[in-house]
Amino acid sequence: MKKSILNIILISSTSIALLNGCTGSEVAPNNATQTGAATGALAGAVIGYNTGSGGGGNAAVGALIGTAVGAGIGNAVDNSNTEQVQTGGWQ
Repeated sequence: MKKSILNIILISSTSIALLNGCTGSEVAPNNATQTGAATGALAGAVIGYNTGSGGGGNAAVGALIGTAVGAGIGNAVDNSNTEQVQTGGWQ
């Protein structure tokens, strides 16, 4: 049971991290929130799995906490960045 939960979290985190590169500045100019959430989930899952004796349960809780913290920090970064100015080019 522990291995299957860990595999699900690991595959999900890897997929999020890889697909996160698909959100370029064309789609979402301020994507620090998305990057922070994905990075936080991955880091939280790793830290949660390596602490305590819960294994997969700790990894899931760590991923949830990491997602919330990472998204919060990313949102703060997005809010502090200025809006991009359109200079022409492909519309």
